[in-house]
Amino acid sequence: MAWVDLLTAFGLAIALEGLAYAAFPGPMRRAMAAVSLQPEQALRLAGVVALAAGVFIVWLVRG
Repeated sequence: MAWVDLLTAFGLAIALEGLAYAAFPGPMRRAMAAVSLQPEQALRLAGVVALAAGVFIVWLVRG
């Protein structure tokens, strides 16, 4: 069952990202340009924070 859950979560993440690009193409382009200007360390920190938040949310929901 774990693979089904993982693939479901992956599909949902792709769908939400696609929705953001479809609904707000201009702001998404500007956001991506701004991200490309950030230092690598800031991107790494943002990735670790997002990872921790995601794991915490899954832990809260799934126990």
